[in-house]
Amino acid sequence: MSATNTTNSTRTPRAMPLLLAALCQGRRGVMAAGALLASAATLAGALLLGISGWFITATAAAGFVAAGAGAAAIAFDVFTPAASIRLLALLRTFGRYGERLLTHSVALHALVGVRERLLRGFAARADDERAAREWRLQPARLLLRLTRDLDAAEALYLRLLVPAMAALFSALVISGWLLWQGHALLALAALAWLVSGGFGVAIWLLRATAPAGLSLSRHAEHMRQQALDIAGAQAELAMAGRLDATLAAVQTREVHLARLEEGIQARDALAGALWQALHSLTLAAATLCAAYLVLRCSMSAATAAFFVLIAMAGMEPFTALRRGASQWAATELAARRLRLPLLAQAHEAPLPLPDAGLAVQLQGVRTRRTDRLDAAAAEGISLEVPRGDCVALVGASGSGKSTLLALAAGLLAPTHGSVRALPSFALTQQAVLFADSVRANLNLQQRNVPDEQLWAALRTAGLDDLMRERGGLDALLGEGGTGLSRGQQRRLALARLLLAGGELWLLDEPSDGLDAVTAADVLGGLSDALHGRSALIATHLRREAVLANQLVLLERGRITAHAARGSTDYERILAQLRDD
Repeated sequence: MSATNTTNSTRTPRAMPLLLAALCQGRRGVMAAGALLASAATLAGALLLGISGWFITATAAAGFVAAGAGAAAIAFDVFTPAASIRLLALLRTFGRYGERLLTHSVALHALVGVRERLLRGFAARADDERAAREWRLQPARLLLRLTRDLDAAEALYLRLLVPAMAALFSALVISGWLLWQGHALLALAALAWLVSGGFGVAIWLLRATAPAGLSLSRHAEHMRQQALDIAGAQAELAMAGRLDATLAAVQTREVHLARLEEGIQARDALAGALWQALHSLTLAAATLCAAYLVLRCSMSAATAAFFVLIAMAGMEPFTALRRGASQWAATELAARRLRLPLLAQAHEAPLPLPDAGLAVQLQGVRTRRTDRLDAAAAEGISLEVPRGDCVALVGASGSGKSTLLALAAGLLAPTHGSVRALPSFALTQQAVLFADSVRANLNLQQRNVPDEQLWAALRTAGLDDLMRERGGLDALLGEGGTGLSRGQQRRLALARLLLAGGELWLLDEPSDGLDAVTAADVLGGLSDALHGRSALIATHLRREAVLANQLVLLERGRITAHAARGSTDYERILAQLRDD
């Protein structure tokens, strides 16, 4: 345990700057604009309060003078401060709305960008054996953790940086105004009081809640995992007589979580009380200072009212740090667990284009094997797929066919060599469908595609009759395509590919899971669609390999044979493949 804590503590200082850099990448200007807008809205609120106090006091003073001289009352300008108050009220309202809209929008877009680059980074790290093993053995748990950590990461900008900048800006403006009024010592004292008091409570809250917050995050994750295990193995636990004991363990952990939450809430409430006490002390101190300056004739009564009220308003922005400080532990844990160095491995740009006349170009490509369960790695493979040609990668399971498809798609980065390919569309072994209509699952790109074209794609994939029986294009599918058999899900994914078009198709066993009759119909339609199109097919079935003009035989990540249609080697390789 001590070793783990030491590791975490040494990584934390670097993790938070990495998280901030990841969130700000490509968005520094917009994020800075959001913070400035928040600062402007905060300042508008403080000025609104101060000018209102100044106006009331100045009006009262003018009325008092008017009792002895009516001309003085006529000379007093009531229009400028009244207009300023209305303007500041509008600026505060619209500034606050704009700040919330801008900062939340940019934070959400930043999280989307980080999520995409992280997933690309995980895919690119073929040499990261630990990461590959974790994602293969516990994909659901790690995906849930990734989602929660990204949600916690937004607090760094929204709950900490933005309110901290707004509070600091407000304190600097108040001190600057005092300095402009000629009260340098009071300006320094006000700045020191606001910054030390406001940030001091936030730092105390952060440090006081961090251990409990860290423990809460970890225990909550373990409890969710226990709940999932119980839901999936309830029958087995009941038969083994362990269901009651397992439920009791979950309840014990839940009680512990409740106590941790109560402790965090108690410290949060105490921080709120401390800020309120500082607010009251600030008001009292500002009132005493203003009274002293008025008695010494160093400040007018109206200006003194302005000073008292903006000083009181200057402490308020610091209370916005309350939520971010209490969430610091979750943000800190997220920064450590997100593996932000992987962002440097992300391939956001498409693969470079191959030489003229080629669709795919691999030169001396190598990838490392992550473990024995993974597909074979590429071992110095060089391969060229001409444009408009169809090439089949054949070989036994684990020979490296899917690895080459992943390289051509840009989902896997080689450790050596280079990969160049046209933009591609893929049909993978696992059909990915969504809980939406048939139309939405077909037209993922949301193009303006007529229904006739959608039905034509379904007809080619052998699904048109089934979909008419289910209610047509607007019929809803369950999550992951629930309601369709595995073969039907594959055919729907194939129909989606037929609609996508594109210059290069990557097909991983396109007729897998289909019976012989259905496969013949589907492959017949696919053969027509492949005419003149660049394609790379990974297969161990003869019925799929015959679609290709060239066969590439792979064994343990190496190309051992390459034959064109019509040659003796082509027929020899074809004869070695399975017939169904």
